[in-house]
Amino acid sequence: MRIRPRSDAGFTLIELMIVMMIIGILITIAEPTYRTQIIRARETALKKDLFIVRDVIDQYAADQGHYPDSLQELVEKGYLRAIPVDPFTRASDTWVEVHDTTGEDAGGVFDIHSGSDLVGLDETPYNLW
Repeated sequence: MRIRPRSDAGFTLIELMIVMMIIGILITIAEPTYRTQIIRARETALKKDLFIVRDVIDQYAADQGHYPDSLQELVEKGYLRAIPVDPFTRASDTWVEVHDTTGEDAGGVFDIHSGSDLVGLDETPYNLW
């Protein structure tokens, strides 16, 4: 009885199944963390965009003496290159403009909010940020 050396070396079906099972377990563990990190990144981008646009609105009001009639006016006058894209709605035309209802020049945009109806990780709706 002679033992032949194995020339067709490869993986058995059992070995492949064990590796696939381990990969599946690792993905199951990592996936919720991955999704949370994506949401955190979008929240950070939303905070940054809101801060910048609100600051630009204040600069416009200080320069012009009144609030802009729309966000598009900030682009037309060169205060912004473009209206930023809302990270949650993925569109630049969904921002909710809050208009000034007091003072002599009532009607201008003095604040903005996200147009998303989703709720953040801190359980605050994005449209209230």
